[in-house]
Amino acid sequence: MQTSVTPTHCPYCALQCGMNLTPVPDGDGGSVVEVTERADFPVNRGALCGKGRTAPALLSSRVRLTSPLIRRDGELRPAGWDEALDRIAEGLSRTRTEHGPDACGVFGGGGLTNEKAYTLGKFARVALGTSQIDYNGRFCMSSAAAGGIKAFGLDRGLPFPLEDIPRTGCVVLVGSNLAETMPPALRYLTELKENGGTLIVIDPRRTRTAEQADLHLAPRPGTDLALALGLLHLVVAEGRTDEAYIQERTSGWEEARAAAMAHWPEYVERITGVSVPQLRETVRMFCEPESAMVLTARGPEQQSKGTDTVGAWINLCLATGRAGRPFSGYGCLTGQGNGQGGREHGQKADQLPGYRKLDDPAARRHVAEVWGVDPDSLPGPGRSAYELLDAMGTDIRSLLVMASNPVVSAPRAAHVEERLRSLDFLAVADVVLSETAALADVVLPVTQWAEETGTTTNLEGRVLLRKQAITPPEGIRSDLYVMRELAARLGVEKGFPTDPEEVFEELRRASAGGAADYSGITYRRLAEENGVFWPCPAEEPGGPTGVAAGAGAPAGAGAGAGGVHPGTPRLFLDRFATPDGRARFVAVNHRPPAEEPDEEYPVLLTTGRVVSQYQSGAQTRRVDELNAAAPGPFVELHPRLAERLGVAEGEPLAVVSRRGRAVAPARITTAIRADTVFMPFHWPGEGRANTLTNPALDPVSRMPEFKACAVRVERVAGRGGR
Repeated sequence: MQTSVTPTHCPYCALQCGMNLTPVPDGDGGSVVEVTERADFPVNRGALCGKGRTAPALLSSRVRLTSPLIRRDGELRPAGWDEALDRIAEGLSRTRTEHGPDACGVFGGGGLTNEKAYTLGKFARVALGTSQIDYNGRFCMSSAAAGGIKAFGLDRGLPFPLEDIPRTGCVVLVGSNLAETMPPALRYLTELKENGGTLIVIDPRRTRTAEQADLHLAPRPGTDLALALGLLHLVVAEGRTDEAYIQERTSGWEEARAAAMAHWPEYVERITGVSVPQLRETVRMFCEPESAMVLTARGPEQQSKGTDTVGAWINLCLATGRAGRPFSGYGCLTGQGNGQGGREHGQKADQLPGYRKLDDPAARRHVAEVWGVDPDSLPGPGRSAYELLDAMGTDIRSLLVMASNPVVSAPRAAHVEERLRSLDFLAVADVVLSETAALADVVLPVTQWAEETGTTTNLEGRVLLRKQAITPPEGIRSDLYVMRELAARLGVEKGFPTDPEEVFEELRRASAGGAADYSGITYRRLAEENGVFWPCPAEEPGGPTGVAAGAGAPAGAGAGAGGVHPGTPRLFLDRFATPDGRARFVAVNHRPPAEEPDEEYPVLLTTGRVVSQYQSGAQTRRVDELNAAAPGPFVELHPRLAERLGVAEGEPLAVVSRRGRAVAPARITTAIRADTVFMPFHWPGEGRANTLTNPALDPVSRMPEFKACAVRVERVAGRGGR
């Protein structure tokens, strides 16, 4: 039995916690791996949540796919790899011949490694020739990315390492339940308070995270933009702006200030439900310390005005001089494991590797040269994630899905499921038979985290090496193998290696000089340095990529000793990544959610996660320990609403929107606003929360409005409580 210990990283959220995998006997003469503490990794320092501890359960053949499946006579049945790959290539080729390359769609995932996300974008544009590729990260971080690019010229979830959080004076945490979504990160907030700092949590629910706060604000869902504008109004009115900083390091202040001054405190109180004294106390707590941070998550971002909402919170930081300074700034708590890297290297509809824009001629030339193709052969930008899914069965006739489960995770999910069923051809590559895979014509079983080597980029912008610890079971292949074989069958014999390090070396060249420059990062450095923060240009002037150290790097980059770039843990300390080096205020105004409550749908629904499940639940719902802790969906509602409905704890409750109906047991609590109900979105079937959610899109980020929609809540006739 192999006894070596492999240092690696958790497959779940964007903390990418460090862990060791240790082989242990399985009692049948073989071995399994167990998770042991890895205290040397600075992000989690050995701590893990239940999902990380139980991650090896997914390696079991009892819960995973072990053979390709092909639909025959309406049923998915085991098949050989060659037959399955031939069938996919045939389906995609037929669509391309009959309807053109843009009738082929590709849908990726934020759990793919950098190497796989990069290759998927290349596969779509070079092997298929389609513009129609996007990924589920569009549902997670796209509004924060758009807001960051507008203000700073660059999107990296956190522009500083997590270790800076306990050293600031105040953290405003907007729409994040960190205690349940990223439990090991809660220690940073605990240490913040131990150091004398304060925590303000903004959430319609009094979550486990909000219970840790010095001040909890509970606004109506969909009103975070008004709240941020009201706070900026008070900052100006109370003379708390940093005029020297505004003059030296920003532009656009006059317009942003005028917009904020239209949102006086009493007006904001009526919109949000947050009292004027709470608004004033928030401003005092945020402005009095020497340093402060605003951290946002899906709450303010998953809105049809998410980009403007993020912009308003950034404006608050800029007006008070809290960006590009030590222990201060705006940051986004990226959700998915490789949500950051996944949007940097080409699986997003409008991007090429290195966070280059697909419609930039210079970017197209650079990447085309690396790929050995004509720049004119590369398609232009395609549809965003929901728009791609909505076009299935009409403009898009065939779809390849990798590591995503939109049947559960997409808004207006019943419609998306119907669109998937209407496709001429659907292929899915995944670890488990997800609800989306169950609809496919061909399903491919692929390797997972412990069975492959690759890199991910965590929420800090720290690029990490996740090492293979065990050999995958017979019959399992990697996603890189799948793309190489499909590309060859589609007529592209070269350019799709299956060795992850070889792919990463190409990714380095493709990203060189881009905003997300990885050209100075190597597998060796990642192993030796516990990760490297991007941007990290080439290792030395005239080095392997031909890019001088520091080229294309935003402020704060700078070369290390001996010409080796050290990476960039802290961005913007000298200048922002805009042409003039100044951060840009963006003038924004409040507007309501796309769907406000009315007589027919008088209540607001908001959605989120629970600690023992993850995303669409396709993996965590197969782990016994996690299912025991969180066995199914529920509807959280206030006692006053429960009394009006005459519903008891545990009684089946129907939540109805203009898009559909979901039924789940009632969970009655004073921790939620009386005008709001909450549902977690991890489950399919009758309790699927995303049956209800609104696909209204942010005009910039194309993010759907998951966090606020109008519903009615009613008892279920003929179904008793429990």
